[in-house]
Amino acid sequence: MKSIYIKLVLITLMITGIQADELSDAYQKEYTFLKAQKHELKNRLYQEKSQHKQDQYIANSKVDAIQEKIVSLANDVQTEQENLSRLKQSLSEIQDNSQITDSVLMQARSSLQMYKIKVDESNSTTNAQKLQLAFKDASKLYTELSSIRTQKGKFFLKDGSTVQGDLVKVGNVATYGLSAKAAGALAPAGEGAFKIWNVTGSADDAQALFAHKPLKTIDIFLYENVDKEVEYTQEKTIEDTIKAGGLIGYIILGLGVVGLLLIILRVIFLIKSGSNVTKISNIVVDKFNDCNASNALNAIKDFKGSTARVIKTTIRNIKKDRAHVEDVVMESILNESTSLDRFGNFILVIAAVAPLLGLLGTVSGMISTFDIITQYGTGDPKLLAGGISEALVTTMLGLIVAIPLLLIGNLLSGWAQNIKDSMEQSALHIVNLYEKNREKCKQ
Repeated sequence: MKSIYIKLVLITLMITGIQADELSDAYQKEYTFLKAQKHELKNRLYQEKSQHKQDQYIANSKVDAIQEKIVSLANDVQTEQENLSRLKQSLSEIQDNSQITDSVLMQARSSLQMYKIKVDESNSTTNAQKLQLAFKDASKLYTELSSIRTQKGKFFLKDGSTVQGDLVKVGNVATYGLSAKAAGALAPAGEGAFKIWNVTGSADDAQALFAHKPLKTIDIFLYENVDKEVEYTQEKTIEDTIKAGGLIGYIILGLGVVGLLLIILRVIFLIKSGSNVTKISNIVVDKFNDCNASNALNAIKDFKGSTARVIKTTIRNIKKDRAHVEDVVMESILNESTSLDRFGNFILVIAAVAPLLGLLGTVSGMISTFDIITQYGTGDPKLLAGGISEALVTTMLGLIVAIPLLLIGNLLSGWAQNIKDSMEQSALHIVNLYEKNREKCKQ
């Protein structure tokens, strides 16, 4: 049994040895094949790397060339865009210039048409050529209109009659007329006609200009056109101004006259009340130094006025207690205040009411103006003149009346207060002097 096992083992070993040799040969062959494959792959890898580097170099070169081309194309595009923008701007300027030239041509036609100068309207000439011709004609017209020229013509006199004479044109803004009947500056009378202006002093200027004599100053009437008549100027008087203020203006002036009369009366009262203050005081002082109060009263009995009455009252009560005398003096001054303050408050009331009446006239005038605007519109300024005049004139009259009345009224009130102060001072001075001399007189 063992021998069998041994044989089997030997056989197995032999078979295994044979298979090992076969495996070794197969491995050797496979190794040799794989080594050859590896070498071939290395060669191919090297070739592929070389080819890749070459391809990459070529691709990079192409990319650089393409980038340079793109940059060049971008610069070309930017240049073309700038050229396009300039072309658009040029086109816009050309269009604007075309519109401007068309507008200038229209203005030239309308401006030169009134001087009977026609602007070329044919299609065979450009706008620039038309403008050159128009400027040439305008230059000739400007030279003509900026000079002093004389021509025969007619004009109206102040009475409406027509006379033939010489017309001296000063450019296109003024005209003088000379005839056997009249000479002077002319104003438009409508529809291209002229009339003698109603302001004197221009006849000598007309003759000097007709004779081409130099003048330092001239009386001239300037006008814009001769198609619309210019009305004669009228000097506005104070009466016209007052009349423009309407009823309220007359009321304000009436109050002003009343206030002026009251001021005059108050000045007269204050002059009488404050007169001889120093003289009366000196007389009383002299009599009191002689210890004779009754003589002092007799000495001033002929004096009139508030000061004389206060001092007389003081002397009559001089022998009473000082407190009682001072009360009598204050009471006497209060009694005289009524006459001293006479009309003062009424003057100030008028001064306060006058501007309010002016404001009332302003409101009334504006209401009238707006009523006219509602009915007739604003086409004719003459329709609005009445309401505007009332609105402005009444305010002016109110201030003219109020300002002097307010100023003078306050000054007169101050004057009256000074008279009261002087009366009080004189009365107290007499009382003090009497008390001072009373002990001396007793001795």
